[in-house]
Amino acid sequence: MMNNINNPHTIIIDIGKTHVKLHVLDKFNSSAISKQMGNSVDNSGLYPCADVGKIWDWICASIKETSSDFHINKITITTHGATAALIDRDKQDGDGLVLPVLDYEYVTTLTDIPEYDDIRPRFADTYSPSLPAGLNLGRQLFWLKQAYPAQFDAATDILMYPQYWAWRFTGKRVSEITSLGCHTDLWSIRENRFSELVDTLDCEAKFPELQPAWFSLGNVSADICQQLGLPQDCEFFSGLHDSNASFLRYRLAQDDAPFTVISTGTWTILMASSVPLSNLEPTKDMLANIDALGTPIACARFMGGREFEIICERAGSWLGEQFDELDLQNIISREIFAIPDFSEGSGPFGGNEASFIGAVDKASGIALATIYCALMIDYQLDMLGAKGDVIIEGAFLKNPLLCALVNQLRVDQNVLLSQDNTGTVSGAAYLTKWESRDTCKVEMLDVVVTQIRGLKQYQQEWRTLLNVN
Repeated sequence: MMNNINNPHTIIIDIGKTHVKLHVLDKFNSSAISKQMGNSVDNSGLYPCADVGKIWDWICASIKETSSDFHINKITITTHGATAALIDRDKQDGDGLVLPVLDYEYVTTLTDIPEYDDIRPRFADTYSPSLPAGLNLGRQLFWLKQAYPAQFDAATDILMYPQYWAWRFTGKRVSEITSLGCHTDLWSIRENRFSELVDTLDCEAKFPELQPAWFSLGNVSADICQQLGLPQDCEFFSGLHDSNASFLRYRLAQDDAPFTVISTGTWTILMASSVPLSNLEPTKDMLANIDALGTPIACARFMGGREFEIICERAGSWLGEQFDELDLQNIISREIFAIPDFSEGSGPFGGNEASFIGAVDKASGIALATIYCALMIDYQLDMLGAKGDVIIEGAFLKNPLLCALVNQLRVDQNVLLSQDNTGTVSGAAYLTKWESRDTCKVEMLDVVVTQIRGLKQYQQEWRTLLNVN
């Protein structure tokens, strides 16, 4: 380990909805070591919330363990969206929170305050559609202000989720655009400023100064360095929203060529460059994110990872079950369909009643889930009017037949696979060496094409069942 101690390494903290991960990267952005734990909601308090204490303890323990073997001189963070922390910056110890970090899947934030829809900004202003539960962060803040007015007023700062953790490590407070511009209702893309909702909530003063994702907050605080065995000059960067981290490295590598990144995990998020925002249909879970460079991006989403699991569960199929192209062909030939929505409100068919058509059994479950996700991706690419290469990264890389189905469906586009199944981490890593961003290259592989008979007719029948073209 002596060589690792003598060579600088970077830590990327990746807080997803399902897992929390920590990656130690060498100077080439190659993973030297990675750790992960499950991320579960804490239901023991005022309302369902992020288990901030558990996450903090795990991150600190993981850093302390790795710092004995690696020289860590830089750290940054990426997290899921739709999450913010209300803090009192003057608290001298503990987590700094004046209220627990609300879980965005808490449906009460939707059902308790129907009046929110009367005050939220227009889609043409924010390009943020009305989403289920608390997926619009503005809805969460409105609910918190109504339910806990004293605590809300006592908050000195509203920190987006990546920047909350950055504050815990450095004591420095900033805001960052990829989290602010991620279906929050809080940012006007049309005017490039906080939206009128922030005025309604009277909370603009609670948001710290806006800084880019690669902004250096300086060194990790001296006491934390001492506790975790970090060098005193370990630098921490402000961080960004996870899907935008995935998108960033393609934006840097592709230059002006049009492309679409399909970031897959719990969520499947399609992020398309060179697509006009006028193509977006808010009722189809289409929206604009803002990338790390401040450019709006046309997006479409569904909970691909979760829906895949639910389809398998309903069919009695095991997620790790082996299947092949013949199993896919049997689904097509037997005209078995999975009809959305399996996510209870998200995606282009959010709110529809989920169902199976045809004789679904244990043997067909994982093949059906694979076809379903390929059809959803194909439909959303059409809805976006996506141009250029289609690049798949993340969890679905572990399902090559799903990627091959997308390739067969996209006859006029080139479908590629990222060779890095941790694109979020690689994207975040560029924040720590922004001066070398022009050298960014992304290694990609061509996708094999399935030879499924009748796939086009099956796709048309599936869309007909959903009353779409």
